[in-house]
Amino acid sequence: MKPTVLIAEDELYVRMLAADILSESGFAILEAQSAVEALDILAAHGVEVLFTDINMPGPIDVLELADIVAVRHPKVGLVVTSGMHQLQDGDIPDDGVYLPKPYDYAQLAETIQDQVAKHS
Repeated sequence: MKPTVLIAEDELYVRMLAADILSESGFAILEAQSAVEALDILAAHGVEVLFTDINMPGPIDVLELADIVAVRHPKVGLVVTSGMHQLQDGDIPDDGVYLPKPYDYAQLAETIQDQVAKHS
């Protein structure tokens, strides 16, 4: 069974590109346009990794989303990305990692796979 990655990204093109990259790398993909939608999907589906952009619309910011996921879904790996903000891995709960944009396709797949291995 393929590991499932939830991609939470409000920009359709960026989300579709990440979905294509990760799908071609052997992952099953779910997609969300907001942090609220991501929480709904996490509650309904088995997900190994949440890959999310920092800048998302809605009442929940991504670091708050990461905190909620760490508590409610501790086996879900976290990968946070941004082209505008600089984070350290320690800023993300539950051993999550920061992947700056623009990211290399192979780097994205490897980072996701590392989180799958770390949380399985």
